[in-house]
Amino acid sequence: MSQIKVNSIIPVSGVPTGGGGGIIQVVEAVKTDTATTSTTIFNAIAGLQPQITPSSSSNKVMIFINLKWGFSNENNDVTFKLFRSIGGTETEIFSGAANGSNELGFYGAQDALGKGIHVMMPISSQYLDSPSTTSQITYLIKWQIKRSSSYNYINRPGSNDSGSDYHRASSSVTLMEVAA
Repeated sequence: MSQIKVNSIIPVSGVPTGGGGGIIQVVEAVKTDTATTSTTIFNAIAGLQPQITPSSSSNKVMIFINLKWGFSNENNDVTFKLFRSIGGTETEIFSGAANGSNELGFYGAQDALGKGIHVMMPISSQYLDSPSTTSQITYLIKWQIKRSSSYNYINRPGSNDSGSDYHRASSSVTLMEVAA
């Protein structure tokens, strides 16, 4: 029978004995209310802007994005982008590669994927960021529509009925500082 030996020394600093890779801190922003956009201008989703201050400039930040997206009609388009803000200077991160006039972001959909206004689509993404700083970082998710006369929602479907057969949800952004 094989045995696995576990090192009984627990490091105080949060870094595993003998190397990097440990989780030093975890921060989460949870949004339980709803948000709406109907503009082609990228705006941050209020309530989903977690902040973290890395303890070392060589450490990385693992970002877990968990959104619930609803839309007003099946012709909706949406783009979601991720930004890192340090000292008020925003940098777009984790976007796709350029291809003609394609809109870039970490998620996008055209014609609402053929779904109805009574559903919410889950959007889940992860990204390991290398911010190279010990300053406070704010991560922002920005979204926009591409067509006028349509609406996009967070945590609710396009139908806004309060009946028991309709839904509300919650979204979150979780940050983990990872030792280098």
